[in-house]
Amino acid sequence: MKKILILFVSLCFCVTLFAQKKIKVACVGNSITYGYTLPDRETNAYPAKLQKMLGDDYVVGNFGKSGATLLNKGHRPYMQQEEYHKAIDFAGDIVVIHLGINDTDPRDWPNYRDFFIQDYRALIDSFRVANSRCRILIARLTPIADRHPRFESGTRDWHDEIQLAIENIAKYAGVQLIDFHAPLYPYPFMLPDAVHPNVEGAEILAKTVYEGITGDFGGLRMSPLYTDNMVLQHGKPLTIQGTANAGDRITVSIAHQKQKVVTGMNGKWSVTLSPLKAGGPYTLVVSSGKQKLTYGNVLAGEVWLCSGQSNMEFYLNWSATAKRDVAKAANDNIRLFDMKARWRTDAVEWNASVLDSLNHLQYYKDTEWTVCAPQTAGNFSAVAYYFGKMLQDSLQVPVGLICNAIGGSPTEAWIDRSSLEYHFPAILRNWTKNDFIQDWVRGRAALNVKKSTDKLQRHPYEPCYLYESGILPLQQFPIKGIIWYQGESNAHNREAHEKLFKLLVDSWRKNWEDNELPFYYVQLSSIDRPSWPWFRDSQRRFLTQIPHTGMAVTSDKGDSLNVHPTHKQEVGERLAVWALNKTYNYKNVVPSGPLFKSVSFKNGAAYISFDYSEGLHASDNNEIRTFELSGDDQIFYPAKAAVVNGELKVWSDKVKEPTIVRYGWQPFTRANLVNGAGLPASTFRSAVLILHRPLLYSFLISKMRKEQL
Repeated sequence: MKKILILFVSLCFCVTLFAQKKIKVACVGNSITYGYTLPDRETNAYPAKLQKMLGDDYVVGNFGKSGATLLNKGHRPYMQQEEYHKAIDFAGDIVVIHLGINDTDPRDWPNYRDFFIQDYRALIDSFRVANSRCRILIARLTPIADRHPRFESGTRDWHDEIQLAIENIAKYAGVQLIDFHAPLYPYPFMLPDAVHPNVEGAEILAKTVYEGITGDFGGLRMSPLYTDNMVLQHGKPLTIQGTANAGDRITVSIAHQKQKVVTGMNGKWSVTLSPLKAGGPYTLVVSSGKQKLTYGNVLAGEVWLCSGQSNMEFYLNWSATAKRDVAKAANDNIRLFDMKARWRTDAVEWNASVLDSLNHLQYYKDTEWTVCAPQTAGNFSAVAYYFGKMLQDSLQVPVGLICNAIGGSPTEAWIDRSSLEYHFPAILRNWTKNDFIQDWVRGRAALNVKKSTDKLQRHPYEPCYLYESGILPLQQFPIKGIIWYQGESNAHNREAHEKLFKLLVDSWRKNWEDNELPFYYVQLSSIDRPSWPWFRDSQRRFLTQIPHTGMAVTSDKGDSLNVHPTHKQEVGERLAVWALNKTYNYKNVVPSGPLFKSVSFKNGAAYISFDYSEGLHASDNNEIRTFELSGDDQIFYPAKAAVVNGELKVWSDKVKEPTIVRYGWQPFTRANLVNGAGLPASTFRSAVLILHRPLLYSFLISKMRKEQL
């Protein structure tokens, strides 16, 4: 009996000791921590899910208070709530804080923003008083969707200001920063009411905290772009990055270089290698402890991203030159990374499985780098292939081509969410009934998702979708530049596209952290669609509005009835000459056909100057055609054209005092002006002269007097 008693006492002591060793985690926050809107919040709120992830060695407490502000002068200060006092009494070994969402209320941030940092520091200090050895993690705020009623009236901007303040606090208060924003941001369906995460969103928050506490990020991982046969950008310092468990030592080696780095608390690591010499093959090895990733047959060369819609996606097998060129496509120095859609946006209704995959951004098929061969090139982008082939032939270095083009996709689908939220939020609202978005695009999307019961169902044509599913996964993989063939799905509204295209270029340059990243695009070709002349001219004007761009003119290769003209070799090569001239400094290569520069009107004629004008002539040796003139009445008449002393003289017997000239201003045009390099002139329209009112009045009086005489 005595032995049993001793054993029982010893067991009780062990149990007590074990209990004392359990690590206490206090989850401090607002309604998002509490689990507001969640069914069965006791099991579905993120602290409950965190408990399951951490296991029995931890005790997780939920101290969330709905509506709580961080600001002590806010409408519901957390430090005045019962939940705060319970959290203090809990004396957590680890404290996870997520506060600030409710501080975006107009009652709070506009008035008391100056107190936010000191109030947050005071909250942190109070937990350190309760447990001097506690470890504190503070979270960047969860997103607030553009559907929030106060989004543009302050919430959007104040939310970002609070994010910056939280990052400042983490830097100077000696606490660990975790990110509740980035993991949820691309998934708006996880914020049904624009603020509170659903059950799946809560799971993501729990996983984020778990990773922050344990440092377990799933071990060594690389972007899907890292495979055998890949091409790495040569000629400039090369950044290699990935993820691993916090504190893991990473070794990266290639071409007699070896770099070591320790993974950060956020699970990310990055090394920068000296520029690689073009060629190879190389072997890239990335290792961490017992984990080792080896990539063979790697080349160093020029890497280009090829994107857009169906005319960029258009296969070499479908091109006019397929029979001649596919069989000859074998080239070990051209490598292809072909990102194809799992489901084409054909006129079909997608099932529930597809719809769920779309919501989770699982739209592109898994792929890997392949060596260019008839079997691989035939089903690759024809434009990208001819672009890469010309570069490889000219530069004599390996070329890597990444293609992620999606048929029918509008420009807005390729732009990051933040850019649209700040610069074009109207296009995000109710996008399936939004006039900024083309009828055909909305109609096709509505058909594809017809079986969905989710009001926030996603689709590849939705604003931001292809950026989030097709650009973010590239994880800033080093590239030399971008070629782009798109616009057909935005040609109904050139004014909106003018905003969108500039946002697109800026968005991608920010992603790759390169303000000078070359961006060469294709001007729409010819087809019998009335809006296209205005759209083509708008595209031309981008050349002077956006630096480090170039435009391939294709109006001479259009088809009046087919939006997918088959002559793709010329398109790819016209993009390539821009790259050769502007990016690779081949000054002997003419990058463009004649580009309108200026016009002067005198003696009843227009005298036009062009850039890239040497050797102006008609491509078919006939008269130069499709020029038109108008006077102030803006009624246009066909005009004749001839080259005079390096300028183009344009005149019409029906327009005595011309003030506007235009060229190729037909949806399907037979325009034939080219330069000595055989490259076609762009559609253009000279600007309308707008006089100030006093000058306009004087002008009209003078004109009336002349007419009276």
